Amino acid sequence: MSKGLDTGSEWERASAAEQGFDPRLERKLLAGIEAGLIRDVHAVLVSRRGKLVLEHYRTAVDESWGMPLGTVAFDATTLHDLRSVTKSVVGLLYGIALDRGLVPPPQAPLLAQFPDYPDLAADPARADLTIGHALTMTLGLDWDEYRSYADPLNSEIAMENAPDRYRFVLERAVLQAPGTYWVYSGGATALVGAIIERGSGQRIEDFAREALFAPLGISRFEWLSGADGVASPASGLRLSAPDLLRIGRLVLEGGRIDGRQVVSKGWLDVSLARAVSTDDGLDYGHFWFLGAAPVPAFGAERPWMAGFGNGGQRLWLMPEADLACVIFSGNYNAPDAWVSPTRLWREIVLANLVSA
Repeated sequence: MSKGLDTGSEWERASAAEQGFDPRLERKLLAGIEAGLIRDVHAVLVSRRGKLVLEHYRTAVDESWGMPLGTVAFDATTLHDLRSVTKSVVGLLYGIALDRGLVPPPQAPLLAQFPDYPDLAADPARADLTIGHALTMTLGLDWDEYRSYADPLNSEIAMENAPDRYRFVLERAVLQAPGTYWVYSGGATALVGAIIERGSGQRIEDFAREALFAPLGISRFEWLSGADGVASPASGLRLSAPDLLRIGRLVLEGGRIDGRQVVSKGWLDVSLARAVSTDDGLDYGHFWFLGAAPVPAFGAERPWMAGFGNGGQRLWLMPEADLACVIFSGNYNAPDAWVSPTRLWREIVLANLVSA
């Protein structure tokens, strides 16, 4: 792969045509927005081979974890909710902590990391739970995030409101054998976040600042906390679009940036490999969604991986094309929020990559 972005530098820009795209790439994006086929977009960034080929911002109404922000003129410095793209970042943080010997490996028993719940550890039905089951969302515990996040019965919201978030997750009813069935779970990410904090001796936002953000030159971020003051590993991170793109670039570069190995390629290989199928036709690794889509430049489908977030937040990566795309949107809690970012990725970005 080409050498990517140097720490602390601005993105080097190139025309779409220079990087193998139809030169009308941006015009087609604008046409899709104007036609109403792509809605609620706040920011779109596309890079190939470490060069920025598309950067588009809009002015729109936004919120932060449900708190209205009014009308925001988005630009390269604006922080935006990542929502559940936060989970993919937490997956990287776990990998860094694992590389440093701060946390046990995925095969380690999960409840051994929470010795404050001996009653749960003594339950034979929970004895086989591992950290890996949390990382792949295959805990087999009762969890419902298919309700709106405006609904207090949504399991993630109920966890945030619980007096003890970790007990709330770990004591859910056992419905499936661990490792056999995927259920989307912010609770699983909360457990991994706690393991990182306990192993590193730092709050997760402080560990992220030192271990991931500083090496990438990311100096501005917010990590929102629940009522108990615990930063949410499931959905609380706020970054600018260019800084999220830096994280995508790090993954495409095999965990190495500016001559420094930030996260091991071995962990990336594990976390980006298929672990389980989801309930909507995609695959899942360790806090990353996996799929494939057609690309004219290759004459066939090519695999992608992505972080997905409520409202249409996306970090899309396609390693074979050396391609990264960030999308920020404002269609929060809507059942069709996936439509516009998927259409933008497949019909604007990938459909217009015409040269390998």
